[in-house]
Amino acid sequence: MKAWIGRSELRTDRIDPGHAARWLATLDRAAPADGTMPQGFHWCLCLPDAPSAGLGADGHPQRDDGPASLLPPLPHLPRRMWASSKLEFLGPLRLGAAIERRSTVQSIEAKQGSSGELVFVTLRHETTADGQPVIHEQQSLVYRAAAASDAPPSPPPGAGQFNPAEWHAHRTVVPNEALLFRYSALTFNSHRIHYDLPYARDVERYRGLVVHGPLTATLLLDLARRELGDNALKSFAFRGLSPAIGGEALHLAMRLSDDGWEFGAFAEDGRPIASGSGA
Repeated sequence: MKAWIGRSELRTDRIDPGHAARWLATLDRAAPADGTMPQGFHWCLCLPDAPSAGLGADGHPQRDDGPASLLPPLPHLPRRMWASSKLEFLGPLRLGAAIERRSTVQSIEAKQGSSGELVFVTLRHETTADGQPVIHEQQSLVYRAAAASDAPPSPPPGAGQFNPAEWHAHRTVVPNEALLFRYSALTFNSHRIHYDLPYARDVERYRGLVVHGPLTATLLLDLARRELGDNALKSFAFRGLSPAIGGEALHLAMRLSDDGWEFGAFAEDGRPIASGSGA
């Protein structure tokens, strides 16, 4: 796997009004008056565009050992998840801007977890708009083995309850099938756990459709926008802790901390979905 460290690819895009309008409609919000796009929109830009014939059984693009493959092939670890991201916002994204994103593999590390072998791949994304740096992101992906066919549905329901009184701001969202489908379309993400219930339930052994990690992060950024204004954060980091299930209440929360803002996403039973920080 060391041969993949240092590999990079350059992708280009442009923020066109139609794409921007569809993203805003998905989040039920109006466009900022100054022509900028809200934070989180960058996850809908410079997307992988593998042909349909190049998709695997799970809907993700297949990986191979060819020179064009940015990510290493790990056939014994077919399940890929977005583990975390750390972002620096250097400037706003504006309608009509020409976008370039350079993605580089920084590290590949194998670990042993409670569920077996895990491989973490860390990527560095550098995004420019009209030639100016706007976003730097360090993204961590985790690869793991397929679930056993008789594995209990994940995550198991809990007996607790989320307590909003511990947070400065709180909003509840129920990510339904339409929201998951629209976000999959916006991000050109054909991973079947987000829209194919029989596959998510019977093959990958989730309790239901799975909410995208970056969608949860986008909803947390939207909570920050509601409290602080558009494009107010200079940095944002989030880490996935447990799957959020479609059709179930997702509690989004933020509160002041010694270093800025602390963010959290929780299931109705209080199970942590994601943690985050921003300044």
